[in-house]
Amino acid sequence: MQYLHTMVRVSDLDASLRFYCDLLGLKEVRRKENEKGRFTLVFLAASFDEARSTRLSAPELELTYNWDPEEYSGGRNFGHLAYRVDDIYALCQKLQDNGVTINRPPRDGHMAFVKSPDGISVELLQKGDALGPQEPWASMENTGSW
Repeated sequence: MQYLHTMVRVSDLDASLRFYCDLLGLKEVRRKENEKGRFTLVFLAASFDEARSTRLSAPELELTYNWDPEEYSGGRNFGHLAYRVDDIYALCQKLQDNGVTINRPPRDGHMAFVKSPDGISVELLQKGDALGPQEPWASMENTGSW
């Protein structure tokens, strides 16, 4: 398993970039605009981690800016932890066998979400290419929120 990033939602992208980059010294390493989803993702890395981030997309801080205003309460501004895993299906099966709810099953063979005992969302991402569709995951519905 490899630690990838921590995601936080931000309400003012410019103010957040000023804080994280200009004041704290993190560097923007990449940005993704999603017109359909109406959001912008900005990935930041500490100067010590910049080369590694460029090469591995980790370790990073992901700023998520939703274009439509939203009030963040109850910790919703903190998004999730993300880990790259060797076999997403095997890990999800192990988690499920041990009583963990798979909130967003890996239907696409690439991404799943689970929650820690304290309700922290954890994103699991398949290392390399997505695995082919596999039951029971391919037809499993989402459960709760993540």
